[in-house]
Amino acid sequence: MDSLITAAARALAAGDPLSALKRVALRDDPPALALRGIAMAQLGDLARAKELLRRAARAFGPNEATARARCVVAEAEIALVSRDLGGPLRSLGAARLALEAHGDRANAAHAGYLEARRLLLIGRLDECERMLGAVDVASLPEASRTGFWLVAAGIALRRIQAEPARAALGRAMRAARATGIASLTAEVDRARGALDAPAVRLIAREATRLLGLAEVEVLIRSDALVVDACRNTVRAGAVVIPLARRPVLFALARALAEAWPEDAPRETLLARAFRAREADDSHRARLRVEIGRLRRAFGPLAGVSATRRGFLLRPHRTRTVAVLAPPAEGDHAEVLALLADGEAWSSSALALALDVSPRSVQRALEALAEAGKAECSGRGRARRWMASGVPGFPTSLLLPAPLAGG
Repeated sequence: MDSLITAAARALAAGDPLSALKRVALRDDPPALALRGIAMAQLGDLARAKELLRRAARAFGPNEATARARCVVAEAEIALVSRDLGGPLRSLGAARLALEAHGDRANAAHAGYLEARRLLLIGRLDECERMLGAVDVASLPEASRTGFWLVAAGIALRRIQAEPARAALGRAMRAARATGIASLTAEVDRARGALDAPAVRLIAREATRLLGLAEVEVLIRSDALVVDACRNTVRAGAVVIPLARRPVLFALARALAEAWPEDAPRETLLARAFRAREADDSHRARLRVEIGRLRRAFGPLAGVSATRRGFLLRPHRTRTVAVLAPPAEGDHAEVLALLADGEAWSSSALALALDVSPRSVQRALEALAEAGKAECSGRGRARRWMASGVPGFPTSLLLPAPLAGG
């Protein structure tokens, strides 16, 4: 590698893309094209960056597999930043294996870390943790090491584990400060803010108040019957009942839990479950059917008894019932929680992360845009969506995670 290429690479590693471009801006050989692409990515021109990296990958010869794999990894990182969770990211595994085979441990480790980041975004925490465990942290440059610990913190946050999240963020901050790159330090500071911010609203008979992640962890590890309106589950200790795909049952469970230890009037249950302003006999008949289904779903956790004016929740093994709700509620909160990370998302990436249909995401985005909570740029497949600065979002409990993640 000639001295200009070496100097440009060092400048990029230090987070100084302008110095790198001064050395290679007028060159069109494959190494220079690759470095120019990385520099443009650091400057935020992602479209130009992808074009340069693809040109570089095509220009490298058949015996330069390592160089081509590095281009694939760089393009995959751009795709990750632009929340294009398909496409180039599917080639990461092959690129990582090629780099390992040719002894490029640093870039192979970086590719593994990028795979873990993608798995975190789509809520596949077990796979993400396994991938992260396979990454050789010692081989990562400090900048990538910061990202590694941010992913580890993200896993802990979504599993509602406050102390492991705090420890990972401490390591991320030490790595970020070692790089001297201000933007990395700012990213870790934002993650710390998310950890310290209120995670949920606790609705209980004593009062309604905001809880931090550590307090939520204590609550869900107790024997309390918890109706979680962030993940649409009912849980007590290790028993978790998922109701995300049964919205009527969850609406009834939440209404009963909010009324506990009193009964919930039938009118309230009808309004919450069916949004019926004027209930008729068919609504009341359906309510009885859904209450029967709820009794079966609750299983060993609780029973539901009829009273003169409505229905009463009767927990079996606890004297405490609590409802966990987002700090600020509204329609399509889970979409907003993803958009509020500050990155521009494609609708297809949102659908993949939330495990819903693309059409459902499109409807949610259109509704959020009409309400002034989300905005888009670009057209067609290049369209990207961002939050419009919504207070109260995100909460880590709204992000994709397994139901038993607590």
